[in-house]
Amino acid sequence: MFSYDDYKEIIRIIQSTGRHCSYAEALHRDRFVIMRHDVEYSVERAYQLAKVEQSMDFISTYFFQWTNNTYNILSRRNMDMIKDMHERGQHIGLHFALNGMTDMQQIRSRVQKEIEILSEMFGFAVTEFSVHRPSKDVLRENIRLDGILNAYQDDFFTFADQIDEETPLQVKYMSDANHIWRYGYPDEKNITSYDKVQILTHPFAWSKKGCGNFDNYRDLLQEKYIELVQSVDNECKDFGEYREYFCEKNVR
Repeated sequence: MFSYDDYKEIIRIIQSTGRHCSYAEALHRDRFVIMRHDVEYSVERAYQLAKVEQSMDFISTYFFQWTNNTYNILSRRNMDMIKDMHERGQHIGLHFALNGMTDMQQIRSRVQKEIEILSEMFGFAVTEFSVHRPSKDVLRENIRLDGILNAYQDDFFTFADQIDEETPLQVKYMSDANHIWRYGYPDEKNITSYDKVQILTHPFAWSKKGCGNFDNYRDLLQEKYIELVQSVDNECKDFGEYREYFCEKNVR
């Protein structure tokens, strides 16, 4: 599970329904399937998953964090990848981190400000956001902003204090959080049994071979280690003589 082949099968099912669409398109539809990705640790993993989608002529929405300490979305390398994804048709949004904020007006203001900055830096309009680890209060608030779509607004997401098999759902929501499919696996039955569906994946969990949580974590740390060595080397040559040593040491 969590291999690119597994992901392609999910895409195939979605495409077979004829209901695949973006958030903006879903606003005007009675039946839809939205695919969304919250990018937590690796822009590179998101970029590779977008290539898988491109191979199947599939478009989805990628939400990137502004305050994530494991990647910098404004670095030249990451901006190049994100801009390339956008140019290939992928939708780019803000993955908004609350960072302890609980005041709803402050949250609204901060979302708008971060979206404005990202739009200016990327050179294209960012008009969608998802909340990173949203609290129940934020979900219950059903935040709506002029000209901006919230992945958790009630057009795309059904909130309930407790979700079980008896909970009436206007929108079926499935997520691969913590390397576990929550609220059902996006197989043919779960995707086709509901008029409205939103699927969330986290690109860091997916790879060509697919693997369990431990092995995926190990591989992700190795990738980030090499990325750090390369980043330091690109900034200056103070440690150039040690570069290969530390790359090889990590691979072993």
